[in-house]
Amino acid sequence: MIHLLYAGNRTAFDGVLTSTLSVVRRMERPRPLHVYILTMDISRMGEAYVPMTDRQAAAIEGALRAHNPQSFVHLIDVTALYEEHLAFNANEGCYCSPYTLLRLLADLVDLPDKVLYLDTDIMLNRDISLLYDIDISEYEYAAARDHYGKYLVHPNYINAGVLLFNMELCRRTGIFARARALLRRKKLMFADQSALIRSTTRKKMLPQRFNDQKFLHKWTVVRHFSKRLFYLPYPHTENVKQWHVERVRRVFGYTCFDDILDEYLTLKEQFENEATENQPILCV
Repeated sequence: MIHLLYAGNRTAFDGVLTSTLSVVRRMERPRPLHVYILTMDISRMGEAYVPMTDRQAAAIEGALRAHNPQSFVHLIDVTALYEEHLAFNANEGCYCSPYTLLRLLADLVDLPDKVLYLDTDIMLNRDISLLYDIDISEYEYAAARDHYGKYLVHPNYINAGVLLFNMELCRRTGIFARARALLRRKKLMFADQSALIRSTTRKKMLPQRFNDQKFLHKWTVVRHFSKRLFYLPYPHTENVKQWHVERVRRVFGYTCFDDILDEYLTLKEQFENEATENQPILCV
């Protein structure tokens, strides 16, 4: 059994669906997938900040159960927890979505002792067992270096988009509580990522193939579709996500994810068609 943790609002549907499909499609042997999605209503900050819906979660669960009937998706609304522990913190209006802060509430919800947190712009290129089965019994978490941060900040500066948590140890050390306290009182360059790093007692460093934010090699296990720098035809950045299917194929030239993305497009079309069919007819 594999336990995954995501966080996001209603717009995270495409990311979680493509990401989880990549997990099940790249497994070399069947293993049930238990997915926990933290969401919240923070529409006081903007109309887009509304929770993922039960219907969206059910659609993701249905897609996963088609591959393994023992898989499930658990949607957890942490609005109350966020308002109690993180509302109006010094980093609430930071460069990233406030939903990235939700992973710092992980100790306050019912999660298993070992869980793999993934950003929604993650795709598995190889079997997730290569990552999930790593022994972290003596560490709070395992993570790979940030592609740019390891040059610009510190050689062991990690990227928090892929975090294999030892939740039992995290609860004992209080890493999340310390990170939340830091977020509340101090503006940080990379918000929750910086807070987590500064609150860490002990982490396990992973090879870059477990969170490759720029390249895709045959040995890459996790491809992270984060914003990246291109030098040609002129220096510029692109923020191509895996659900931007046409751009993934055109900009990166990837074909290795075609089976996953084709299934995603089919499921997305079905989801949207069902929504249209269930629209009430208004009589004038």
